[in-house]
Amino acid sequence: MIAIVDYGMGNLNSVKNMLKYLGYDSKVTGDISGIESADKLILPGVGNFGRAMEIIRHSGLTDVLNYKVLEKKTPILGICLGMQLLMEYSEEGECEGLCWIPGTVKKFAFPDQPELKIPHMGWDYIEKQKDSPLLADSADDGRYYFVHSYYVTCTERNDAAAMTEYGIRFDSVVQRDNIMGTQFHPEKSHRFGMKILDNFAKG
Repeated sequence: MIAIVDYGMGNLNSVKNMLKYLGYDSKVTGDISGIESADKLILPGVGNFGRAMEIIRHSGLTDVLNYKVLEKKTPILGICLGMQLLMEYSEEGECEGLCWIPGTVKKFAFPDQPELKIPHMGWDYIEKQKDSPLLADSADDGRYYFVHSYYVTCTERNDAAAMTEYGIRFDSVVQRDNIMGTQFHPEKSHRFGMKILDNFAKG
């Protein structure tokens, strides 16, 4: 069973519907017991980093997530804001994240490139940086749907599974052992995103 973690800030049903289409059982839950019993976790997210971390802490989910991910080594996939929450610190809200992957979240700024709009929105490519089960057999020309104003930079380059260029090169897929994340929305990325979710669910 895959638990889609509900902390009030995420595109929960679209992720659940895509998993159902792929043939996988999942449940949307914000209950500690539901998270504890899950075989895999998905941490979605849309919105403000600081607000998301505040909700996670105040809802009492931090301890169970740390237990499942760090001690039990349960596979987890962060999506969009959910990937950013895996990091140590974000400029959005100027606060600490879950600190599972060393890295920071910074705001796009293109003072010398006014043609580059913020947020980075629409279809874009990824460039693989290492072998990752999450990206197994994914197309080299695959395009994925992004919508974000902040980007991730991993401190340790081996944690970056893929990068994307939008004014600068940023880490768009991360993986450290059982902890994975995509800056793009696989559930909105058609067949290319379906392959990512399938790799996670069956791996």
